[in-house]
Amino acid sequence: MSETKSRFVVSADWLQSELGKADLRVLDASFYLPAQKRDADAEYAAGHIPGAIRFDQDKIADHSTSLPHTIPSPDYFATEVGRLGISEKDRIVVYDGIGLFASPRVWWLFRVMGAKNVFVLDGGLDGWKAEGRPLETAAPNLAPASFTPDFDESRVVTLDRMRDIVSSGAMQIADARSAGRFAAAEPEPRAGMRSGHMPGARSLPSGVFANQGRFKSLPELRQTIEDAGIDLSKPVVTSCGSGITAAIITLALESLGHNDNKLYDGSWSEWGSRDDTPIVTGPPTPVKA
Repeated sequence: MSETKSRFVVSADWLQSELGKADLRVLDASFYLPAQKRDADAEYAAGHIPGAIRFDQDKIADHSTSLPHTIPSPDYFATEVGRLGISEKDRIVVYDGIGLFASPRVWWLFRVMGAKNVFVLDGGLDGWKAEGRPLETAAPNLAPASFTPDFDESRVVTLDRMRDIVSSGAMQIADARSAGRFAAAEPEPRAGMRSGHMPGARSLPSGVFANQGRFKSLPELRQTIEDAGIDLSKPVVTSCGSGITAAIITLALESLGHNDNKLYDGSWSEWGSRDDTPIVTGPPTPVKA
């Protein structure tokens, strides 16, 4: 792996050479917004990477809340991924259709739950297909496995903790939504949401971290984050629309060796739907030279 590339991102060449190894688990974590007009389940059935397990982020979630794809309890997560044949000791490679959209969330989720060897496929399924690599339509029939969770609760931010962070300024806030949604120049895609951003937040749209589904180099990631006004020597909490693309920023931070970061799981779906949370409109405050 090049020193300029993330240690958490693997190439299609590498993955293809590893397919079929006993300790390898490949997860199709594709997820799309309605505006993207793509059906993740249908695409999986039509053709996926050989051996790939379909990982549905809305099913393996906390169903006691109205918020979308919220992190499940460790026990529920362990039961569900064990049924899929996944152990915390496996090498786990996660991909999505676009390349760097939904897969980092599952990468983050497995790491928070205690798995150590978790990676994201560069270029995703679109890149895999474009290169004419093998596909299959049959779902794998894996024996159930035992997943022993080791949940790191400290990496997950709740609403109450987010309120404290906003009021105290204890952590930098990096928002992965589009610049238009951040500034309240574009409407939120979910009904009932106020527009704008949390006081003090910085705009880091998730799309700036990749080129055609491929993760940027480490120097490019560093420049992108610093240009947004984030100080990499200080703690960061990531947020987005519903907790998925926030993990793209998390992946970038971790790739740069920044480990003092957390993810606000409720994100704007929670913050923007309430009437008792402070919201700012307009672009972020300019970065001081």
